[in-house]
Amino acid sequence: MTTLPKADPHAAVGAAVTAAQEHLLSRQAPAGWWKGELRTNVTMDAEDLLLRQFLGILRPDELDGAARWIRSQQRGEGTWATFEGGPGDLSTTVEAYTALRLAGDDPDAEHLQLAREFILSRGGIEASRVFTRIWLALFGEWSWDELPSMPPELVLLPSWVPLNIYDWGCWARQTVVPITVVATLRPVRPLPFTLAELRTGSRPPARRGGAVGTAFAVLDRALKVYERLPVHPGRKLAMRRAAEWIIARQEADGGWGGIQPPWVYSILALHLLGYAPDHPVMVAAVRGLEGFLVHEQAPDGPVRRLEACQSPVWDTCLAVIGLVDSGMQPDDPALTQAVQWMLGEEITVRGDWSVKRPDLAPGGWAFEFANDGYPDVDDTAEVVLALRHFSGLLPGVREAARRGVDWVIGMQSRDGGWAAFDADNTRRLVERLPFCDFGAVIDPPSADVTAHTVEMLAYLGERDSAVTASGVQWLLDAQEPDGAWFGRWGANLVYGTGAVVPALVAAGVAPDSIPVRRAVRWLQEHQNADGGWGEDLRSYRDPSWRGKGASTASQTAWALLALLAVDPHTDAVARGVDWLVRTQRADGCWDEDLYTGTGFPGDFYINYELYRLVFPLSALGRYLAAKRGAQ
Repeated sequence: MTTLPKADPHAAVGAAVTAAQEHLLSRQAPAGWWKGELRTNVTMDAEDLLLRQFLGILRPDELDGAARWIRSQQRGEGTWATFEGGPGDLSTTVEAYTALRLAGDDPDAEHLQLAREFILSRGGIEASRVFTRIWLALFGEWSWDELPSMPPELVLLPSWVPLNIYDWGCWARQTVVPITVVATLRPVRPLPFTLAELRTGSRPPARRGGAVGTAFAVLDRALKVYERLPVHPGRKLAMRRAAEWIIARQEADGGWGGIQPPWVYSILALHLLGYAPDHPVMVAAVRGLEGFLVHEQAPDGPVRRLEACQSPVWDTCLAVIGLVDSGMQPDDPALTQAVQWMLGEEITVRGDWSVKRPDLAPGGWAFEFANDGYPDVDDTAEVVLALRHFSGLLPGVREAARRGVDWVIGMQSRDGGWAAFDADNTRRLVERLPFCDFGAVIDPPSADVTAHTVEMLAYLGERDSAVTASGVQWLLDAQEPDGAWFGRWGANLVYGTGAVVPALVAAGVAPDSIPVRRAVRWLQEHQNADGGWGEDLRSYRDPSWRGKGASTASQTAWALLALLAVDPHTDAVARGVDWLVRTQRADGCWDEDLYTGTGFPGDFYINYELYRLVFPLSALGRYLAAKRGAQ
C-alpha cells in the first residue's frame, strides 16, 4: 500500500490515480463497456435451485456448485445474512437450509443443526416472509390457504383505480402479476424430504396496520371465501390478460426487468399456464438466466452463484466520469469506445412509464444490457453527465443527451422530485396489503435520484429553469434534521449527502448557505478516526448506526465528493484522501467486502464490485484538479 509522503503529497495522490486508471482500463470489455459483479445474498441461489427443481430441469452439477457457494456463505453461528457483517436473517436462512437439504446435506450435520436452532429461535418457517412461504407452498411445505390472497383480477383494474398494477413500483408490478397467477393455480410438487423440523406450531405473526390494516385483513378473508366459490366471473379473462401482460414485457435477453424476482416468477407463471419448455418464450427465459451466473473454482470444487441483476450501463457511465474526472482526455480511444457503446444503449421505445406520461417522448437509459421497458432516471442522469464531455467530439452525442434531458424533465413528479423508474408513483395504499411484507413496493422521489438529476440539469444548460428550481427546493425540504440526506439506492446517509451537496452547489446554492454548512458539519462529525467514512446498513432500521461503520472506499469517496464541492482545502478532505491512498491495493483497486448498495432499504442490499474503484477515482481526480487549480 502507498502512503502520502510529507514532502510531496500530490505525487502520491497522482500515483494512486494512475494505478486506479490502469486497473479500471484493464477491466473494460472489448465492446467498450464495464460491468462489475453485483453480489447480493444466497436467496438468489436457493431460489434458482428451487425453480429448476420445480421445472424438472435441475442438473446435479448445478445443484452441487450452488450448494457449495451457499455453504461457503454460512456464518459461524449457523445463519445467513442479507449483507456482509449483518445479523442473521430468518427467511434467508430458511431458504438456504432448504436448498442444502435439496443438495442432500444431512439435517443432523452440524451446519444444518446450527441453522435449524436459529430458525426455531426466531419463530420457525411460520415467521418467515410471505415470499419465502410462497416458495415453500410450491413444494407442499406450506399451505396455500395460509397465504394472503393474491387475485389475478388486479391486472384488470384501470390505472385510475386504487391498487391497480401501476400503483406498484416497476420491479414490484412485474413480480406481483405473475405471482397472482401462481397463487391462483396453487401448484404443489413435493420435495423428496419435508421441513417439519423447521416448524414451531405457531401462527404467522399478524401485520399491524390500524384501521387500514384491519380493512385489508377483512378483504383478505372475503377473497378467500370467493376463492372457494365454484364460479369466478372474470377469472379466465384475468389469467389470459396476465399472461399477455407478462409476455409483452419479456426483454431481448429473455428476462423481465433485468432482475431476478420478476424473472423467476414469470417463468413459473407461464409454465403453469401451459407454456411448454420448448416454447420460444420459455427457451429464451431459461437460457437468459445462464448469463447471470458467475462460475468460480473454490478449494473444494467449482462454485456457481446467480447475480440478482447486472449493471453495465451504470458501471460504464460511472467509469467514464471517473476517468474524465481523473484527467483522461475525452478523445482517448477507451473513452470514445465507451461513449459509442452507451449511445447504442439509448432506449427509443415507450414502456410502462408512459402510463403516467403518455405524451412524453422516449429517450433514456436503463441499468442493464437489455431492458427497454424500464429506463430509469438515475442512469439517464449519469449517462448524460458523462456524455457532456463528448458533445463536440462524437456525432450524435449532443442529440442523445438532449433527448435524455427532455425525458428526465418529463419524469419529474408533481412534488418537484424524481424517482428512479416512474413519476408520481406515491400511492402508499399498496404497502398495506397483507402480502407486502418485504421490500419497497412503490417508487417515490428520493434525494439521491433527485440530486443526480439536478446536477445533470445544472450542467446541461437548465440551471436557471423552473424545473431545476423545484428540484432544488425538493432537496432542501428533504434534508434530515441532523443535516444529512437519506440514501435510497446507496448506503445510506453518506450516499445521499454525498450526492446532494455537489448537486446543490452545481445548481447555484451557495457553499456557505445554511443547508450546505449543516451537511458539511454532519460529514465532518461522522468521519472515522482513520480518516475514512463508513455507514453500516443497519442504519436503515436502527438510528444509532446513522453515519457509523467501518471505513470503505466507496463511502469515503462519496463523502469526499461532497466536501470537495464546497472546500477542497480542509483537514477532513486531506484525511479522507490520505485514507484512500493508504488503503489502495498494489493493483490500483481497493478492498471492499462490506455492501454499500441498496436494493430495498432494510431488506435487500448489493455489493457493487466497481464502486470501490470508480468513486475513489473521481474523488482523487477532483482533489488533484482542485489543488492544481489553486497553485
